Amino acid sequence: MGNAQEKPPGSGGGGARPDQATAGSGTRRRGGGSMEKPRTEKRVANGTQRERNPAGGQEEQGSPAVDTSYLDAPAGALPPHIARLKNEGNHIFKHGQFGDALEKYSQAIDGCAEAGIDSPEDLCILYSNRAACYLKDGNSTDCIQDCTKALELQPYSLKPLLRRAMAYETLERYRNAYVDYKTVLQIDTGVQAAHDSVHRITKLLIEQDGPEWREKLPQIPVVPMSVQQQHRDKPVSAEVAQARAARAAQEEVRRKEARFTLLKREGNDLVKKCHFQEALEKYSECLSIKPDECTIYTNRAICLLKLNRFEEAKQDCDSALQLEPANKKAFYRRALAYKGLQDYLSASSDLQEVLQLDPNIQEAEQELEIRFKNKNIPDKTT
Repeated sequence: MGNAQEKPPGSGGGGARPDQATAGSGTRRRGGGSMEKPRTEKRVANGTQRERNPAGGQEEQGSPAVDTSYLDAPAGALPPHIARLKNEGNHIFKHGQFGDALEKYSQAIDGCAEAGIDSPEDLCILYSNRAACYLKDGNSTDCIQDCTKALELQPYSLKPLLRRAMAYETLERYRNAYVDYKTVLQIDTGVQAAHDSVHRITKLLIEQDGPEWREKLPQIPVVPMSVQQQHRDKPVSAEVAQARAARAAQEEVRRKEARFTLLKREGNDLVKKCHFQEALEKYSECLSIKPDECTIYTNRAICLLKLNRFEEAKQDCDSALQLEPANKKAFYRRALAYKGLQDYLSASSDLQEVLQLDPNIQEAEQELEIRFKNKNIPDKTT
């Protein structure tokens, strides 16, 4: 089962105030002690006076100002002072400072409670964002609590569902994870992480619960069509669009690979049955999918030789040798094509090339012996 985890400060249901105050606002003594003003030290380095502030970091005279305009970006219906907390949390989360981001989101949640703000959408986002911090810090239990709170505010919200599913999976609560992942896929079938996780967890549940594993699952909620349509109508972010495009590209590659494998197998089976025209068509379709597949050129050359289409067989062997210059089958089959074209000199040259690559190919030796026995037969080119 999952590891027991301690709750960090500020992990209560309503976002309890952290013991440590924010940077730049002084240091709060644990146990309710007095506030202590940070000391400022002046230092000189390389002739330049600097000030070091323990709470605010080091500032250097003449250095460019840090852009903090992102703090003033609008954030739903949140008032400016709470929007700044949320925006700062988002910024430092992106830089991997998950504990500090968690503190900002907790302060924003507390601020909403103190100001009497009742905006389910904005509060849902704050709880979901704080849940992401818990998830990153390995605190799956508090992540689940915050996601559940977010979903009470905004049912069927995608991110809290996905994050709660991940937390359930981390705690090995696979049935709950499965239900949340399946709910996510009702809302958006393009979430690849949910597809992968459902596939993975299904195997675990079969091992854990046996053939009747589905009967032991909690009920999977049916997402209303209105919610699905509302999600589809939302503007797609650039990040989501890129992820969807990447998934579509992967699906197309898999589809083509499966089609290629099937056509090649069908072509090989048709050759064994001496249905060379049908096999040729299968191999031609293979090449429309993978035009640089050497094996298909040599396979199609067999069909063309059997159909007495020697020039086309030679061209396929030429293509194969461009891809693999030491391909013995291509040299041998091109020799047969040259023979069909009555270009015996070129045929002999290719047969000798085959034997240089592999002296044990008896078919090439036999063809050369026939050529030498009939050396008085003139070449077509002479």
